[in-house]
Amino acid sequence: MSRSRCENVIVADIDRQAAVQVAAGIGGSAVLCDVAQEASVGSLVEKPSLEFGPIDLYCSNAGVALGFSSRAGNAAAGPDELWQTAWSVNVMGHVYAARNLVSRMKARGGGYFLITVSAAGLLTQIGSAIYSTTKHAAVGFAENLAIAHKDDGIKVSILCPQAVDTPLLHGLPPGPQSGDGILSPAQVAQTAIQWH
Repeated sequence: MSRSRCENVIVADIDRQAAVQVAAGIGGSAVLCDVAQEASVGSLVEKPSLEFGPIDLYCSNAGVALGFSSRAGNAAAGPDELWQTAWSVNVMGHVYAARNLVSRMKARGGGYFLITVSAAGLLTQIGSAIYSTTKHAAVGFAENLAIAHKDDGIKVSILCPQAVDTPLLHGLPPGPQSGDGILSPAQVAQTAIQWH
């Protein structure tokens, strides 16, 4: 992809150096953002809008995989702090994006949310009730967002891949999910473009 086609792409991450590295590879810009904090998401939306103009496409891609165990004695046993962290990132990150962007998109006649969830949001994730539950909730929110704002010209797609070869996957302990077929990030990206 040429630099000119990506110059208005903003790469946001809680790891600023990772964002800088990706942005440098595509000719975009990098910003620090913690999607679990509404003020951080609000800043992410506000600054690029002032510098480049309205946001056409918001890719809501952040996620955490917590509470995995190969031998859960009780599916609900995960500590509250893990449930809260997963809820804050896997669900509220999408909510905060919509909260900050819907009125802007409505005012200009439309926009697009691409929300990365997981196959776990459509099926389930054996080994982590925390991950599976928050991913189901993310699907539910995306569906509601799409239905509520269809007439506003706002489109919503969810991306629900199985295991993807990323640091998130590498951080999981061996367990029932280990037998899932693993996709490369490039395969997922190509599929998303093909089905757009």
